[in-house]
Amino acid sequence: MMPRSSRGLNLVRIASLYMLAGLVLGMVMAVRQDFSLVSVHSHIGLLGWAAMAITGLAYLALPKCSQSRLATIHFWLHNIGVPLLLCSLAFMVLSGNTGVEPLIGLGGFLIIAGIVAFTINVFVNGRAAEEEKHASIGA
Repeated sequence: MMPRSSRGLNLVRIASLYMLAGLVLGMVMAVRQDFSLVSVHSHIGLLGWAAMAITGLAYLALPKCSQSRLATIHFWLHNIGVPLLLCSLAFMVLSGNTGVEPLIGLGGFLIIAGIVAFTINVFVNGRAAEEEKHASIGA
């Protein structure tokens, strides 16, 4: 199991892989002049790279948040949801099979649930860290 202190760094590392994948997919689409996977490319960039990197940096800046069980929940929901959504979306676009739409929805739901856990974590544990900081300054 991953040490809680490395949660933020692991999110940034995974996000960098999504950034690379998104850039490669964009380049392949440009070379082929086939932009049918532009929605996959966009979701890789937004959900895989941007959202994951920003939340990872937040955990690095707010170590109390990274030590929370909510961080673990967020990490796994996000990291299960993104590939599920991306693979299902790519399959649907490439094959025309709309039967995978429930999987796209499930992936999106997992990502949103993970971001809800992240948001609650930042409000609850971010506030606790701020209160501890003020208490130590006033002492």
